[in-house]
Amino acid sequence: MRSRAALWLGAFTGFYRPAVEELRLLDPVSKFLYASRSVILVISAQAAIIAGLLAAADGRFRAGAFALVLLGLVVAHMISNLSNDYFGYKRGHDTPDSPRMRYTVHPLASGVLERRHLLTGLAILAALGAAIAAWFIVERGWVAAAFVAGGVALMFLYDAAPVPLKSIGLGELAVFLVWGPLMVGGGYAVIAGQVSLEAIYASLPYGLGVMSILTGKHIDQREFDAGKGNRTLPVLIGERAARALNVVTVALIYVVIAALILAGRLTPFAAIVVLALPRALRAIAVMRRPRPQAAPAGYVGWPLWYHRVCLQHNRLFGWLYIAGLAAGAL
Repeated sequence: MRSRAALWLGAFTGFYRPAVEELRLLDPVSKFLYASRSVILVISAQAAIIAGLLAAADGRFRAGAFALVLLGLVVAHMISNLSNDYFGYKRGHDTPDSPRMRYTVHPLASGVLERRHLLTGLAILAALGAAIAAWFIVERGWVAAAFVAGGVALMFLYDAAPVPLKSIGLGELAVFLVWGPLMVGGGYAVIAGQVSLEAIYASLPYGLGVMSILTGKHIDQREFDAGKGNRTLPVLIGERAARALNVVTVALIYVVIAALILAGRLTPFAAIVVLALPRALRAIAVMRRPRPQAAPAGYVGWPLWYHRVCLQHNRLFGWLYIAGLAAGAL
């Protein structure tokens, strides 16, 4: 049981997975956690914690509501990951030569999960998410209904719609909106029972951080996406422009936080995020240069290059931002 618990924990903390052959021998829970890309779920957990701390700072924190927001956002993210893989496989984008197959487990293309098992898991997660959404709608009324509707709409439009947002250069913007105003601002609203413009402002730096992660990934697989007709933003504007955009995105995180502190919308404790600046500067330095032709010795996660450095930055930035908000709430 201890070894299984270590595997389950590794699914949330590693980058990115054991070999497919090894994974096929693991227990069903481990298979599902790795297949649903649990390593990236931390960004939804951080968004929920930020929403809870903003509510606490206003004296409107409700522990039960926060626990449901945390669970609901993580469940929604798992649904999005699995749905993304399902439709990517169905449309023929996730082929054996795709980058997606090289850095982590694809639940269907790898054979780790059968289609019926994937759909069963999705149905269970959807039922859990619907129950949480229904509770909030009953308790909070139109406020919760509006944010739930927005979340469901963006989840559908991102990868399940006949013309997905990610295939027309709008996926990056959608991610900014989801992990910024929707998750943080909406999370605050259903915890506190009211919409807060201050929470929306405070959500912007975190939304930019998550956007940088996706933009980095789409740069990494730009050539493959272009060959499949998947017109992500880097495909539309080119690699060099996309790298420049991502440099600006990472820099804006700190510019926005500084502006919010100066405007009195964040407490000075939020300035603790400067401790993440070395990682931000490293990410910027990496993004200013073309990707190497092959993975450096011992590198894990290839062909992800820009994505990985942005993810590593956002993890640290997110926890430091949370620490600053917690100090401000206290």
